[in-house]
Amino acid sequence: MHHNMMDITRSEREKIPVQVFPHASNASAAVAHRIADLIRQRQKETRNCVLGLATGSTPVGVYNELIRMHREEGLSFHNVITFNLDEYFPMQPNELQSYTRFMKEHLFDLVDIPEENWHVPDGMLDADKVDEYCRRYEEKIERAGGIDIQLLGIGRTGHIGFNEPGSGKNSRTRLITLDRVTRIDAASDFFGQENVPHKAITMGVGTILEAKEIFMLAFGEHKAPIVARAVEGEIHSAIAASFLQEHSNSQVMLDVAASQHLARAVSPWLFGPIEWTEVKVRNAVIWLARHTGKAILKLTTEDYNEEGLQELLAAHGPAYELNIRVFRHLQSTITGWPGGKPDGKKMPGDRRQPHDDIYPKRILIFSPHPDDDVISMGGTLIRLADQGHEVHIAYQTSGNIAVFDEDAIRYAEFVAEFNRSFDVAPKKTARIEAHVEEFLKNKEPGQVDSDEIQSIKAMIRRSEARAGARSCGVPNENLHFLDMPFYETGRVRKKPLGKKDIKIVRKLIQSIRPHQIYAAGDLSDPHGTHRTCLSSILQACDRCRDDEWYPNCEIWLYRGAWQEWAPHDIDMAVPLSPDEVRRKRVAIFKHESQKDRALFPGPDTREFWQRAEQRNAATARLYDELGLAEYEAIEGFVIWDQTSYID
Repeated sequence: MHHNMMDITRSEREKIPVQVFPHASNASAAVAHRIADLIRQRQKETRNCVLGLATGSTPVGVYNELIRMHREEGLSFHNVITFNLDEYFPMQPNELQSYTRFMKEHLFDLVDIPEENWHVPDGMLDADKVDEYCRRYEEKIERAGGIDIQLLGIGRTGHIGFNEPGSGKNSRTRLITLDRVTRIDAASDFFGQENVPHKAITMGVGTILEAKEIFMLAFGEHKAPIVARAVEGEIHSAIAASFLQEHSNSQVMLDVAASQHLARAVSPWLFGPIEWTEVKVRNAVIWLARHTGKAILKLTTEDYNEEGLQELLAAHGPAYELNIRVFRHLQSTITGWPGGKPDGKKMPGDRRQPHDDIYPKRILIFSPHPDDDVISMGGTLIRLADQGHEVHIAYQTSGNIAVFDEDAIRYAEFVAEFNRSFDVAPKKTARIEAHVEEFLKNKEPGQVDSDEIQSIKAMIRRSEARAGARSCGVPNENLHFLDMPFYETGRVRKKPLGKKDIKIVRKLIQSIRPHQIYAAGDLSDPHGTHRTCLSSILQACDRCRDDEWYPNCEIWLYRGAWQEWAPHDIDMAVPLSPDEVRRKRVAIFKHESQKDRALFPGPDTREFWQRAEQRNAATARLYDELGLAEYEAIEGFVIWDQTSYID
């Protein structure tokens, strides 16, 4: 399986074989091709191929590739028998959150697998029939000849299937109670944690371990900590995935982001020779400083030698030179003038930055949701506006699903009262008011909002975005609401990025002809909207390459809502004063529908303003500990390398 696997030093601490791929799509393709090979091999032998399948966003790439091979390469599933890992209990098979529905929409209805050949646990059983049903599920797997290839994801608690902490190595298919963390992570699928079932039917750890071959997939930074514990830690029932260490034919398939906490990524120099690129040199020196608790300029030859960095010293030493080199780079990233400093403002000793001579600049900030701009780069946004640049903000999606029904009712009541006071369209007002009340009163959890309600919720997010931008000094006429079509499904699951989406983004970029573009680079957003939005920007920019203004345009990636840039990656660090931190907080607070309790907070229980402040403060603290100037907070940015790729 060569699907663009990365050649990364394997650590002896890995107790399960790990393959790291440049992108999730490469890992998914590799697994799909292994499955396809086995299906075809079994067809030649006129035997069945038995697959254990998983749900969730992780395996979707595998299913998409299998569907492509079915349509384009004639891969048949007539000899395939499948058993799914789990299902919520109770759960109707046609519900939005049902794993039966998920599998039909993502695979079964799109290939030629006979209906009698696929099995998903039944979430509609009477409670007293569950034990017998689970026993029969095991018997069916046995009668089919056992599972040939088992697909797994991994939850934040280390669960495989729904085998929560405490699940034993020999556990079988059974009804279990879901862990609190698992229910928090599922909350967005159910439009609120209170709607998530408390139980599920799941294959046991013992059932899973009987599969002849196992692939566990994990993608994204948010999976990195638990992957490291499962792969490098002790085997323990607290982390069900760790039992895979005892399986003779299991593999862990990761993208680069999910591998970041493995020893091979944290300190690859300890496991063999590596090529010392600039980023790897910075990574090693910063790691050494943090590991020893010293400022960079205090590191000694002994520190490097004692921590396994002799090769780095030999190639790039002595220690004094290395320290200065990394320290100066970090120092050069710090700037209070993110748009460049015009000559008239320069002080003795100020460095010239590229494009300093262009002032003021046209700045285009892309915000995937209506609040990502102020959450992730509010301080920098304030600086750019204060320093006289022409700042534009493009809100890529309406954010309309992330508004509570109660807020929609409150705003609809306000508008109705306003219209009555001024005698505006009384019949139409009464009709809309009645529709809002009637629809939301009878709405089922997870039901898609009507067009009218979606419009009201989009207006709420729009008005908040205007208020937030205004408090940063950006006028209304410089705000662009793109309402990209891929997002407008009314539900968590979105459509794929289409030509129309890219055309909308490209048209805006070409009308503004920006000198700087800022885009969200935190791709751990649980629902993938940030990744889709970034892909649309990069593809649109690619189509602008030959425009005469484009060579003067820089693209900066920000983070903040979901994670932070590592210090060795940061190309620009914008320090914030205590007053700017306060102004940033005020701008975030303008997004009232997301305040106190957001509808889709993701796995992090802190409010968005708390996440942003604590991450910015932590970056400043780290710079301080490494021996640089002490600031209240720092927002970090990475310049986009135009040769790189986002899948």
